[in-house]
Amino acid sequence: MITISFLIITTILFVFGTIIGSFLSVVILRSISGENWVKGRSRCDSCKKTIAWYDNIPLLSFLILRGQCRHCKKSILPLHPMVEVLTGVLFMWWYWAGSLFFRLTIAPYSVLQPIFWLMVGVILIYIFIIDLNTMKIHNNAVISLTVLAIIYRLSLSFSGIMQIVDLYSTFLAALISYLFFYAIYKLSIVIYKREGMGFGDVLLVVPLALLLGAQKTIVCLFLAFIIGAVVGLIQIAISKGKTKLRSEIPFGPFLIIGTAISLIWGQYIYSWYWSLIML
Repeated sequence: MITISFLIITTILFVFGTIIGSFLSVVILRSISGENWVKGRSRCDSCKKTIAWYDNIPLLSFLILRGQCRHCKKSILPLHPMVEVLTGVLFMWWYWAGSLFFRLTIAPYSVLQPIFWLMVGVILIYIFIIDLNTMKIHNNAVISLTVLAIIYRLSLSFSGIMQIVDLYSTFLAALISYLFFYAIYKLSIVIYKREGMGFGDVLLVVPLALLLGAQKTIVCLFLAFIIGAVVGLIQIAISKGKTKLRSEIPFGPFLIIGTAISLIWGQYIYSWYWSLIML
């Protein structure tokens, strides 16, 4: 049952998430351009003038200014509101799914588990947006995600929450996923004389498999390839054949979408698929 307090908390978390997203969008843009994101105030991407605090309110300022810079009237990059909305939705989902998704009530995991998944969500948004805009996946984000996933899995195993056989199967899934993607990466170079898949995608599947576990990893990869193929075909249809099958499409976002779906419904999809096979 949805209560007034539930709606109030959800709204507060969405607003807080957009604030985090506003900072994250600056980090993403400055990471793309190679600038230092720690120093310096926010500025217009076109005229480079410093943005006043009242023009830097997440989402609200974008709507009031009608998506334009107050000074130069150039369009504000849609990346800013996009990241703000995504992060706001992440915080909302984090709260909504808390009772179902964050089930570890043993201290200190009752606190650490929600924080862990929130950090994972922010890093995945960072990777998603950068790969979508530059077709590159930054190693620092993948390394951070991998370290977080390894520490989390090992801590669950050492505390007895996760069985050792599940830990082995998770690491095995990460290894097999890496070798599978590495084979695709190498074969594309041999066949097409160029990279058909970026090496960043090869590295990204490792932390994603560590986060998902063996069964959900299978679902994730299956969904990523299916969604990627559908998007590719849609691009070809929209461009009326001008977009070729060999045209480059960032694959990282599809992996992340597959991960998000698998985290929520992966076990159901996996069980449903095997029930069809066993008929």
